[in-house]
Order: sequence, then structure tokens, then C-alpha cells
Amino acid sequence: MLDIEIVTVRTRNDLTEFVNFPWSIYHTDDNWVPPLKKDFRRLLDTKKHPFWKFGQRELFLAKRDGQTIGRIAAITDDNYNKYHNEKMGIWGFFECVNDPTTARLLLSKAEEWTKSQGMQFIRGPLNPSTNYEVGLLVEGFEHQPTIMMPWNFPYYSKLVEGAGFSKEKDLFTFRVHQTDPAGPRIERLGKRVLSKGHISIRNISRKNYDTDIRLLARLYNQAWADNWGFVPMSDGEVDEMARNLKRIFEEDLVFFILHDGQPVGVVMVMPDMNPLLKQANGSIGLVTGIKFLLRRRLTVGLRAAMGGILKEYKRLGGPLVVFHHLNKLFRGHKQIRFLECGWNLEDNKEINDLEVEMGAKRFSVYRIFRKSLI
Repeated sequence: MLDIEIVTVRTRNDLTEFVNFPWSIYHTDDNWVPPLKKDFRRLLDTKKHPFWKFGQRELFLAKRDGQTIGRIAAITDDNYNKYHNEKMGIWGFFECVNDPTTARLLLSKAEEWTKSQGMQFIRGPLNPSTNYEVGLLVEGFEHQPTIMMPWNFPYYSKLVEGAGFSKEKDLFTFRVHQTDPAGPRIERLGKRVLSKGHISIRNISRKNYDTDIRLLARLYNQAWADNWGFVPMSDGEVDEMARNLKRIFEEDLVFFILHDGQPVGVVMVMPDMNPLLKQANGSIGLVTGIKFLLRRRLTVGLRAAMGGILKEYKRLGGPLVVFHHLNKLFRGHKQIRFLECGWNLEDNKEINDLEVEMGAKRFSVYRIFRKSLI
């Protein structure tokens, strides 16, 4: 058997190998959705992407006989570690052939590098933090994921567990279809809260987009402040999100929850662009570019990707209004076949139960793994 070599990404060619490798293992798979290579390169670019102003990373390739058979990133996030007073290392952007030795060598390299940076445990996959794509798919392989949700082969979890990692947290998605009946209690209670006049809904404004994005980020950072794995988005990351979201957002799909006219919560729903990204296969040409411009007519799915209400307003019926409005919004778009909510923490029982009451069913499960370095 030929030896496996772990190579640190140093050259432009190495980086191209890192970016292109998934196509070699997923090219015949119907459910994997290729990222846009230009966007992925930017995310990895330590000089351009704002995450790397406080994060560090090293990229590695696994090679056998000159052929790339795996990749991984070892990452540290100073913002997270300061916020939580922890010493967490990260592994992410992991892809690998079905070979336990290769996976073990890659993950060991990530452990070794993060430990050399003073980290005491390592968590993953985060790509590169919980504000981006996270988790390893462990249930729901039969479905194509929605926008900004990963997909991987079923054997990945066995490779990770075989390298000594254990489950730390599961993340759920819930999906409701047009044919699913709406939950009557959500409808009744949501209308009742709205009728009292204190809570209302306001859509994001295209005219005041930059100001509203700042408001969205502030509410998100405040509402999620105590959640597991959370790290506040930096100003640079908010600017980056604003730039990316502007390409696909729809005014009626991003909305604020107001209490007596003051913003106390936010929900961001995105049109599911993954069927178009699948066709794009890593780059947008003329045909897919036109389809992106016509996305409102072509989109058949939505993903509620971000949501949060300030703690002191949750008991005033805010979540009920959110799910009542989501249900109304979703069912008002006749060409839309489904709404997916998530990801949700597995132990966020209140929200998970409300989504089931809305008519949704658990759809996919993603897993975060952890391993001690001391």
C-alpha cells in the first residue's frame, strides 16, 4: 500500500487542489451542491475575508501517489475564545475518501496544529464558525440540502468517530410542505397576540438596506448571546454578510419583530438557491446568471436561516407571532413547495416544538464533534 502524505497548503496550485477536491468525490452525486469557487476562495483568503482578522488557519491536503484524497483546515477563533473564555481549536472544510487512515491523519494534523496554538480541545466541523456552514450530516442523506447547509457521504461520521471524536451537539432542521396542515394553536394564539396591538412585523427595507442590516446583526448578536457555540459577528463579517445577502434577499422574506414600534427580534428567510447552484457547478455563466435574476419565479423552497427575539420579549408572545407570520408568508407563495427552518439546537425544545406545531417535521440532523487536546 502506498504511503499517505499530509501536505501543508503553501502554493497557488495547492490552494486550487484544496478548492477543487470535492468535485473528484461528489461529481456523480445528485444531492451534493457545489459551492461557487470564487466565493469559497474568498472565504479562505486571509487577506480579504474579515473572519481572518481574528482567526488563524492552516490548510492541509492528504495525498497518495501524487493524487489528492482528502483535505482539512485547522482553525483558531480568537473572538470565540475571548467571548467564552475557552481555548477551542476548530477543524473544518473536511472532505475525504472512504479511508479511515487518511481521515485519521488529517484530523490528527488539525489536532496537532491547534494544540501548538495553545488550544485545549478541538471542535468541528465549523466552516469556520457557527456563523457559517456547520456540522456533519448524519440523517437526511436522501435529500438535497437547502442553501448554506452542507451535505456529505454517510461514511463521514464513521471516519470522524474512528479518529477518536465524540458527539457534542446535534443540530436539527424542520421542513413544512404546502400540503401539510397548519397547526391551529399557532394560528389562534399568533392572531390573539397580534390583536393586542403591542407586537407587529416590519419587513427589511431595500431603501435603508445598510441600516437595516446593522440592526439585523445587532438583534441577532443580542438574541443569541447565551446560546451554545455562539460567537458575535464582527463589523467586518456583518459587511460581508450584507454584500452576500444583497444578491439574493427578498424584502418580504426578512423581517423585524417590533414591540410598541421598537425592534426586538429578527427573522431572515432565504430563497433556496441550491437547485440553481447545482446547475452552476462552481461558477455562474450566462444561463445560470439569468436564472439567478429570475430566482423569484424559479424558487420552489425557502429556508428560515436566522431568527431571534430578545429574551425579555419571548414571554410576550413574540415566537408565536413569528411562526404565525412564517406560516402565512410561506403559504402565500403558491409556487413555493416547502419552508425549511434551521438549523436549531437539539435541546432548544421551545422552538423545536413550535415548528412541529406549525406543521413541520424533523428533516435532517447535523452533528458537531469534540475531542480533548489535553
